[in-house]
Amino acid sequence: MNLIEMNSICKSYRNIGFETRVLEDVTLHIKEGDYVSIMGPSGAGKSTLMAIMGCLSQPTSGEYILDGEEVGQLNDRKLSRVRNEKIGFVFQAFHLLPGVTALENVILPLVYAKRPPSNIKERARELLAKVGMEHRLHHTPGQLSGGEQQRVAVARALINNPKVIFADEPTGNLDSTTGKEILNLFLELNQEGVTLILVTHEQKIAEQAKRIMQMRDGKIIADRIKGVVSC
Repeated sequence: MNLIEMNSICKSYRNIGFETRVLEDVTLHIKEGDYVSIMGPSGAGKSTLMAIMGCLSQPTSGEYILDGEEVGQLNDRKLSRVRNEKIGFVFQAFHLLPGVTALENVILPLVYAKRPPSNIKERARELLAKVGMEHRLHHTPGQLSGGEQQRVAVARALINNPKVIFADEPTGNLDSTTGKEILNLFLELNQEGVTLILVTHEQKIAEQAKRIMQMRDGKIIADRIKGVVSC
């Protein structure tokens, strides 16, 4: 079953008579439970594509279907609802609230849910234990290492049982050893059935995924699935 379907997606920006096209005729399908990396040089369009896939931005044209719902042209309020219900994010810069404990940071996405579960703290504790942070529940980001902060961010991304997790350069601010630990955590999550989409400019990191898409100049120029290549 396709969790994500994008057909002829374009994204452009207009400024004083000029039009800059960032994505051009992008078509892709991603199945539930897949692990996909999107790689390419700076300016290739991969972050813009992730923003649209993550309902942080809208395409200029084209069709985007997420989990059976056409979301490409939804307004901001409806996009926010989709993000809250179906999507988790892990960013390079962690984006944890300073002065707030790890437990409270993980709970935060559910604060905005219409019907937050009654066992919200219990679930947050379970997820922090899952990512190896059960001993740091009450520490603030300033008291955590970069790797520990990213583990908290992963737990936060999982709190709403998302259909898909988007990770944008998740090891960019980490040393190589800690980066490997985070990538191993992603592999474990994917083996448990979590759909993962990883954006990176590093080939070695991209190779962790089951499927690798390469972008250049706003287009997908290659799409490889472990031994199968289509261009």
